[in-house]
Amino acid sequence: MKHPIPLGLNCGACGFATCSEMSIKLVEGLEFSGPLCVWRIVDFGIALGLAVKTTSLFNVDNRIMYRIGVAALRTKMIESEIAIGVPLAATGKSIFFDR
Repeated sequence: MKHPIPLGLNCGACGFATCSEMSIKLVEGLEFSGPLCVWRIVDFGIALGLAVKTTSLFNVDNRIMYRIGVAALRTKMIESEIAIGVPLAATGKSIFFDR
């Protein structure tokens, strides 16, 4: 697996003093590989929020689901350090939550 490219801010939010220290070794965890640049993850979260909001504007029900991303990584459906699933449904009743 390719190590993610840090943003280059040397902010220390990942737990390392510099971005070059973070880039030395990729550690594979149980569900995700890391360390990851915190600012790249923030950008990822913003993009996810925009995607689900845009689908909701078109009346497509959706949810951000952690376990779907983990399942996609474990079954090798995608190759990435982190993944989040966003199931979509265009039905009259939400299939993701029963209230």
